[in-house]
Amino acid sequence: MPMPRTAGAALLALAIASVTMSTAAAAPEAADVNYVALGDSYASGTGAGSYSDVACTRSRNAYPALWADANDPASFAFVACGGAKIPDVLSDQVGELDEDTTLISLSIGGNDSGFASTMLSCQYSTQSACERALRTAGDYVVTELPGELDGLYATVRARAPHAEVVVIGYPHLYKEGGLCLGGLSSAKRTAVNQGSDLLNETIADRAEAAGFAFADGRPAFAGHEICTSAAWISSTNVHPTAEGHESAYLPAFSAAVSGN
Repeated sequence: MPMPRTAGAALLALAIASVTMSTAAAAPEAADVNYVALGDSYASGTGAGSYSDVACTRSRNAYPALWADANDPASFAFVACGGAKIPDVLSDQVGELDEDTTLISLSIGGNDSGFASTMLSCQYSTQSACERALRTAGDYVVTELPGELDGLYATVRARAPHAEVVVIGYPHLYKEGGLCLGGLSSAKRTAVNQGSDLLNETIADRAEAAGFAFADGRPAFAGHEICTSAAWISSTNVHPTAEGHESAYLPAFSAAVSGN
C-alpha cells in the first residue's frame, strides 16, 4: 500500500533532521582540537620552501601546516625549528603545551645523534670514514638517546596530560642497490639506511613506552628516496621536499591521529 503523502513527508523531514543533528554533533570535535607541532627540520619543513619563519625554516608546505589547513583546528602552534635538538624542544618549544592541548606531533632525535656531521662524512669522505661516523652516531642512539627521549616524553605528557601525541619517524634517505649518479655509493647508501633503522627503532620503542603513537616515515617514503626517479627527498639538502611532506608525511601523520 502506498504511504500517505503526509507520512512520507514527515519521515523525510525526520531523516533530514537526523543528518543535520549528526553533522552538528560531529563539528565540535574538529573545532575542539588544539594542535601543537614540535620538533626539528623534518617537522619544520626545511627544504620545502614557502617559509613563514626563515630562521627556523618553518614551511607552509610542511605536514603540520598542511594538516592544520585541512582540518581547521581550534588552535595551531607551529614551533618546530630546523636544527633543533632535544634540549631546544625543552627550552623553546614545550612552553606552548598546556592542559588544553589535545594533539601533538613530534619529530626529534636526528640532530642529537649527529645527523649533519654524519651526512657530511658520508657524502664527502671515504667509506671507512662514513662507517666510523655512523658507528659513533649509533653508539649514541643506543646508549644516550633512549634516556633523553624518556625525559622529553615525560615532560610533554606532564605539560599536556590530555593530548594525543604522535611521534614521527625518519625516512630511509636513499634507494639501495644500483647506480646513483652524483650520489653515494651503494655501500654508503645501505650503511646510512641502516643507521636510520637504528634511530627509528629507538624512537619507536621509547614512544611506545610513553604511550605515544609512532608514525613510521620509512614506508611513507618507500620508492621515493634519493636516487629514485620520483624522489621526495632532496639530494642537495637531504630533507623531504614539499611533495614529500604532502604525499608521505601528511598521510602518515593523518593515519596515526585517532579518529582518522
